[in-house]
Amino acid sequence: MSDTTLHILNRGPNQAELLNHCLDSYSDGDALLFIEDGIYWAAEHYAEQLSQFHCFALKPDLEARGVSASGIQTVDDAGFVDLCINHSRSVSWS
Repeated sequence: MSDTTLHILNRGPNQAELLNHCLDSYSDGDALLFIEDGIYWAAEHYAEQLSQFHCFALKPDLEARGVSASGIQTVDDAGFVDLCINHSRSVSWS
């Protein structure tokens, strides 16, 4: 297991300051997972802003909200577990 952090964000663009705080804490090797309303960050409008970060979006939440991820890898529940296992810590931003 690497000494990295999985950042989990469940708030959408209406709380942009939360994403900014999250990205300020982001380090090389970290990953950012969008869940719940956070998946709206996976939309094409934000793709360029997030291109330098290793981002994922939870596929069931994308499907539930009718959002398609643009340039962001999607993961299912098993992938969510894998991300948790492969990072030494996780931080939930809510």
